[in-house]
Amino acid sequence: MYDTILIPFDGSDEAMKGAKHGIELAATCDATVHALYVVDLPGAPRTVYLRDDEDEMRERYREYGEEVTDDVCEMAAEEGVECVTALRSGSPGEEIVDYAKDEGMDAIVLGSAYRGKWGALLGSTAEKVVRTAESPVVTVREKMND
Repeated sequence: MYDTILIPFDGSDEAMKGAKHGIELAATCDATVHALYVVDLPGAPRTVYLRDDEDEMRERYREYGEEVTDDVCEMAAEEGVECVTALRSGSPGEEIVDYAKDEGMDAIVLGSAYRGKWGALLGSTAEKVVRTAESPVVTVREKMND
């Protein structure tokens, strides 16, 4: 059914739920997972002080991305699932969809935050992925409290 499953992961509780579900699905299908972290630096103009620090910030984000994607691969290894890590930089929703298309992913599994009774049902990144991805998308949401 699925040979490759993309798991976008940022280390959040919501992403952890998505990662666990994606790994379980991969184990069932004997699929490989791709753990993707997207470095999302603000695009708004910043002060000169922040611009001087931008390279250092990018390096910290890259290191964090490597750490959290390695965590996904450790979880996958515990379930006997092969895992590949990847880092991209840009808008998370766009980069997730582009990675899935570029790498020929069969499915995307991601966690989504619940944004309140009056907010959107999915987080903005998850919503964008669901609306624009060519592959099937499975979202795993935090439990809603009334």
